[in-house]
Amino acid sequence: MTHGIDDRNAKDDPAQPVDSRLLAVLVCPVTKGPLEYDAHNDELISRQLGKAFPIRAGVPIMLVDEARDLDSDGGQSGA
Repeated sequence: MTHGIDDRNAKDDPAQPVDSRLLAVLVCPVTKGPLEYDAHNDELISRQLGKAFPIRAGVPIMLVDEARDLDSDGGQSGA
């Protein structure tokens, strides 16, 4: 049963990329508008809402309470 082992390894890898099919269907949970993928910061950006949603271990965290305000650092983090 290697399927369970593969799943465990995928969950344990913090640098695992987000599935492109998932990114294609995700929208902002508040505005229902488009999201931009920021690979440098590993976030999904909602320009309409002014928030950046984190991606952890390849899983987008689409909770407003977990999102970072874009205005808090003048737009987007460059570091």
